[in-house]
Amino acid sequence: MDSMSTASGAGLGAMIRTWRERLPPSAAGLPVARGRRAAGLRREELADLAGVSVDYVVRLEQGRATTPSVSVAASLARALQLSTAERDHLYRLARLAPPVNGAISDHLPPGVQRVLARLGDVAVAVFAADWQLVWCNRGWAALLGDPWAAPPRRRNFARDRFPVDVGPALPRSRLRSSGGTPIERWPVTEADRAATDAAVVSDLRRATGRFPHDSRLAALIRELNAGNTRFAELWATGEVAAHREDHKTIDHPSVGPVTVDCDVLTDGDSELKIVIMTAAPGSEDETKLRLTAITGPPATTPN
Repeated sequence: MDSMSTASGAGLGAMIRTWRERLPPSAAGLPVARGRRAAGLRREELADLAGVSVDYVVRLEQGRATTPSVSVAASLARALQLSTAERDHLYRLARLAPPVNGAISDHLPPGVQRVLARLGDVAVAVFAADWQLVWCNRGWAALLGDPWAAPPRRRNFARDRFPVDVGPALPRSRLRSSGGTPIERWPVTEADRAATDAAVVSDLRRATGRFPHDSRLAALIRELNAGNTRFAELWATGEVAAHREDHKTIDHPSVGPVTVDCDVLTDGDSELKIVIMTAAPGSEDETKLRLTAITGPPATTPN
């Protein structure tokens, strides 16, 4: 970054610090301790929300790191709750091309982040228009198993649901990370698996109309069409629809089977999918669902 931008407080590091200091911890769903002096986020809080080290945040703000990767820039934009214009400005300061119009976005708008922060321990996750996992809370990880332990490719719900036929596969509950470590995923059954399969495929076809030039979506569909017979059969029907609701039973290792309602809300033009898992009020499943938050894995961050 040139010296004029840095001197005027308009460089990448200065902007990250400005955005950090303006965001109150309550807006990010963080507790506010009595006697706290900092009005905005502390560096360690931003680091935790963005899934990077505190040292890296320090180096960014001091101008010793100036070229974060696309994934880190996206994580910082989400953690700082930047508007679309501010996100694009962050990308340009980092010498990255902002996401183009018509491309699938992984960005969580501030309004969505506020809603998510206020849902508390309700199990909730956000997926992009191509069903790539963007964000989830501790309640989701506790109910279903920690998704961030899986490599990024396996965090796509469609790819996970329609695995490419490349020889024997590990059971979904014993997938392996890129390092070879077993990834615990609790077995899930659905009230109507065939209907859910069809809903996911028809939702992806709907996404192709909204994002006809998105390379990530196109590559995903080519891969699944070529490698999974079930996906190819459903894709050939030409059905177009949105995946809105489902009913699932999770075989949780600590509390036993938990039956939940799965509702899918869509956020505006970005087509983000907010997936919420709840149980019938006053039911045994609701009690089990609350217990998973106590016995589930600790919260981790994406990589």
